[in-house]
Amino acid sequence: MHIEKNVCDSLLGTLLGDPHKSKDTDNARRDLAKLGIRHELHLFKDGNKLMKPTADYTFSEANRRKFCRFIRSVKFPDGFASNLSKNVAQNDSRLLGLKSHDCHVIMQRLLPVGCRSLVNKNIWSTIVELCTFFNQLCASTVNVSDMVEAQNQLVLILCKLERIFPPAFFDIMIHLVLHLPEEAILGGPVHMRWMYPFERYLKRLKDYVRNAAKPEGSIAEGYVIDEALTFCSRYFDDVETRFNRPDRNDDGIHPTRQLSVFESQCKPLGKQSYVELDNNDRDNADEHKHELHVRLGEGCLNINEVHRTEFAGWFFEKIYAMHRMQAPEVTTELLSLSSKTNMVVSSYPACIVNGVRFVTHDRDVRLRTQNSGVSVPGTGQEMFYGQLQQILEFSYLNGFSVVLFRCKWFKCDSKHMVTENNITSIDINGEAYKDDQFILASQAKHVFYVADPSRGPNWRVVQHVKHRSIWDITDDGLSDIDLLQHNSSSNFTLFVDLGNLQEINLLRRDQDVIPIVQPVTNASRPVTDDSSFLNDADEVELSDEEDESVEECTDEETDAETEIDTEEDDDDRSYHASDSD
Repeated sequence: MHIEKNVCDSLLGTLLGDPHKSKDTDNARRDLAKLGIRHELHLFKDGNKLMKPTADYTFSEANRRKFCRFIRSVKFPDGFASNLSKNVAQNDSRLLGLKSHDCHVIMQRLLPVGCRSLVNKNIWSTIVELCTFFNQLCASTVNVSDMVEAQNQLVLILCKLERIFPPAFFDIMIHLVLHLPEEAILGGPVHMRWMYPFERYLKRLKDYVRNAAKPEGSIAEGYVIDEALTFCSRYFDDVETRFNRPDRNDDGIHPTRQLSVFESQCKPLGKQSYVELDNNDRDNADEHKHELHVRLGEGCLNINEVHRTEFAGWFFEKIYAMHRMQAPEVTTELLSLSSKTNMVVSSYPACIVNGVRFVTHDRDVRLRTQNSGVSVPGTGQEMFYGQLQQILEFSYLNGFSVVLFRCKWFKCDSKHMVTENNITSIDINGEAYKDDQFILASQAKHVFYVADPSRGPNWRVVQHVKHRSIWDITDDGLSDIDLLQHNSSSNFTLFVDLGNLQEINLLRRDQDVIPIVQPVTNASRPVTDDSSFLNDADEVELSDEEDESVEECTDEETDAETEIDTEEDDDDRSYHASDSD
């Protein structure tokens, strides 16, 4: 967990050119000169100024603003992560105060998408491969064979990173990534032993501090008070406490039905309204709630059209004929289902289904969270994606009801949906199945969409959601939600493409060189021991005059900058993130 955060900080700091966290410092460029490599990135003297060429692995000023605006525009589902827009600087130049879980979400969800069009393909593919490994590592089900293969692929990934980033980038944290697959093989899935719950508890202990001069005493006093209140609350059965308080997205217990269609229930949220349906809408709804058990004539040319117009009446007559004959198969639920619904149905702006919050798209655009994305699996391996438009509750005889979702479905053909490097992009302008919009509320799976800057304003990247404490266990011991929402390490394909790294040129041509006024304060000191470097024949060393033109930072300046950076990282803010992966 902390390794992932440190790797994410190094990547973001270097890509954004953060003066406090970038590994591409002035001293890192001196290292290149001493090693005699990447001559195009060496510091050079222009008159009385020491110039620093701009590297291709750093964003230009325009791309830096694009990436920060991309992070600012992301909207997560309810309880998925914190609001990352608060971490973007006002001038859209850097990210501030990222917590461990923020780096976890950025590394696995946002970084592969946000930097796709901002750096060249070789650099982007290497970053995506590293992020894919962390996706594999943090999966709920980790296969030993996947970790063995990932350990071999990590060697190639780090070799590709060495061809791109300067040697100063490779500190001990980058090296420790090599040991993570072996640790997962010995210790099991990472989510069983990571530190997120403990860090949340440490945040709670820090909130106990009321006297900054005596933090230990404040924490001890607050802990004792909390334990006393916890002990007393166990005796208050008729009072709502944190032990008997329902969860925020708890939809309660619904009665068990014989027909699965009546198990499509929800806990409605918001103001109830009424919608009048026309005959076409009602027929379409009936089609989604029934399965075709009768085979129409072979001579019928348009079976679907005949089914839409005749099945509801045929089903009603068939069930009532069996009911008059007192057939034991005709239960109260089946008799109620054969009767048509009312023309006026209830509509809600939001609801909770199986512990998951769904919100209609019209209301979702006004919120800071995104809960309108839905998906359903097809008959084969295909997936269908859409946006929730309406939440409708249909009433039947004897108090039975069914909750349906009316959705806008996107086209999922090869022209409107593209999958590349485990990233699925979809065109939201392509609408499909306009006559087939309804699904049962119990069938909907939760997804959210992230803007795809590389393909245009109408393209979105699909992100699946795995909710905490929600398990979809089937009778055969397999979990559909695991296969659907990428919970297994085998769902992520980790393939390292070496590409043309031998011919890569890291000098950025679209931006001028940067004159150095003073060195970056968090850079390491220049290494004066030449014996620690390779003794290359073409080694180029800076002259003494060039060394003196850049003033070295003092220890006092370094300590001051470190204190500033620590204060930014410890900035307390509302943290309601829950681990979704």
